[in-house]
Amino acid sequence: MQSIASLHEYITMATIEQLYQIYLQHPVISTDTRKIAAGSLFFALKGEKFDANAFAAQAIATGAAYAVIDNAAYQLSEKYLLVDDVLTTLQDLAIHHRRQLTIPVIGLTGTNGKTTTKELINAVLSQRFKTLATQGNLNNHIGVPLTILSINPLHQMAVIEMGANHQKEIALLCTIAQPTHGLITNVGKAHLEGFGGVEGVKKGKGELYDYLQQNKGVAFINSNSPTLMEMQAARKFETPPVFYGDDIDDLVSGEITENAPLLTLVWTNNTSGESYTVKTQLTGAYNLDNILAAICIGIYFKLPANEINKGIEGYQPKNNRSQIVQTGTNTLICDYYNANPSSMAVAIENIDKLQATRKVLILGDMFELGEESPAEHENVIKKALGIPVNERIFIGAAFHQAHLGMDDEPKSTGSTIFYPTAEGAIDALKTNPVKNSTVLIKGSRGMALERLVELF
Repeated sequence: MQSIASLHEYITMATIEQLYQIYLQHPVISTDTRKIAAGSLFFALKGEKFDANAFAAQAIATGAAYAVIDNAAYQLSEKYLLVDDVLTTLQDLAIHHRRQLTIPVIGLTGTNGKTTTKELINAVLSQRFKTLATQGNLNNHIGVPLTILSINPLHQMAVIEMGANHQKEIALLCTIAQPTHGLITNVGKAHLEGFGGVEGVKKGKGELYDYLQQNKGVAFINSNSPTLMEMQAARKFETPPVFYGDDIDDLVSGEITENAPLLTLVWTNNTSGESYTVKTQLTGAYNLDNILAAICIGIYFKLPANEINKGIEGYQPKNNRSQIVQTGTNTLICDYYNANPSSMAVAIENIDKLQATRKVLILGDMFELGEESPAEHENVIKKALGIPVNERIFIGAAFHQAHLGMDDEPKSTGSTIFYPTAEGAIDALKTNPVKNSTVLIKGSRGMALERLVELF
């Protein structure tokens, strides 16, 4: 055991420039001692229930070259780099690294479709460029700096997803990612509790446009969205925005020609006037905007149509976002990674448009809606009752309570039933299984609706 006196020789605060020189020699960042990469830099981040300073020695023992810590009591040798705050240092190191880069960085945010759009853009750009994109859902104040620090000299493009549940968060992430180009997929009803209502969502997502405006960046904008068009009109972009949608004045326009349940669409490069057909592995008419965004960015960066189509056709959704699963007799649309009023509405509209003989809706509670929760759950119930399907199954306490509080229930076709718990729904589906149907399963992540899949 070292003495307190001997420990003092190591208590020298590491500067960002010193850390950056070490990072250049060890350009892999680790934050989890269970996944330490040999020769990596371990950042001892704090969580609500843990202090990773306590695991710094373990990180070094399992292969990390250095550990970045903010508690001098854990500084056991020169391999422990002491800083004031580990999280702030991680962000500052990412900012410093980003300033050394000259490649295009595309930042994107939005209420719905962020991850799908990010993956589509990556799939398209990767046909021509060495592209780095946000992995999984690393889109927050920790994930974005980790992504930036993953960019190496071989990368020619980066696509950075940015998520938020309160105002000023996108502004912070833009400071870290410093996007040269940007995209807001849409603005809708999600995280209303944190944002303080829909206007708060609009202001929060608009922080990406603010950054692009202030830094001469290029915004890609869906001209079909009145909200996004209003937001861009309220700003004075020094670099003109690039539009996509269904207008011939857009750089790219397109429309769905088949939805059964996979989408086929025809898109047009309005600069050349040439049109192309692309068959996708995506379901959901709402994905048209996401696909057009990726095509638009491909055209902007001079990719030919065949490479753009190859990227779109090759993208297969996963992680339970509009994912098609074929079972013995059913076609499942697994869309239970997340849910909010906006995404629920378009998912229900899509089921209405789908070419299918028998349709079933299984909808689980939506979270983080605050005071708006009862009204928004009632709205979803009414919307679901308004389309012709064979069965509707609502799961969760919020849907159950909203149904009990409804004064008048719209007339509907097919059967409708409410289960206060997922366990109740599971028991019922075991007794009366759904067969020969196209089934939408959608709800917030906390509902864990993946438990239902094995029942089909």
